Amino acid sequence: MIQKKAKYIPAGSTEWQEKFINCMMIGGKKSISRAIFRDAMENLRKQGIKNPEEIFEKAIRNVIPNMEVKARRVGGSVYQIPVEVKPKRQMALSIRWIIGACRTKKGKCMADKLSQELLDASNETGNAFKKREDVHRMAAANKAFAHFARYNK
Repeated sequence: MIQKKAKYIPAGSTEWQEKFINCMMIGGKKSISRAIFRDAMENLRKQGIKNPEEIFEKAIRNVIPNMEVKARRVGGSVYQIPVEVKPKRQMALSIRWIIGACRTKKGKCMADKLSQELLDASNETGNAFKKREDVHRMAAANKAFAHFARYNK
């Protein structure tokens, strides 16, 4: 029987936070990514939030998409077909959208942008949440093509 290697997760950190830090990392600089995340949590504490980890998890949950559209070619035409998003992809998309929303903002340091985006996403506002709503709206608009989902690629 092959045993899985145990993951090292630093004290006071969850798997979601570690995944987020790894996705935020550029060029293998994990210490910088971890410092940015820690500074963002400190910024949230300075704003009067008692538990910024709850805000982080609530932000991730609010940005998680349930449906998305996939392009499928049927009979020479390409249709946008709504499909359910698998749980692993849901997490990856929500993290990607939050980080992408932070990176598109200009003028502040990354920790400030991240703390603001997490706060916005937990309040169901902000660019990452808007992206989720756009994806859901697109899936709802193309619901008429859902019957093409059964065709193979």
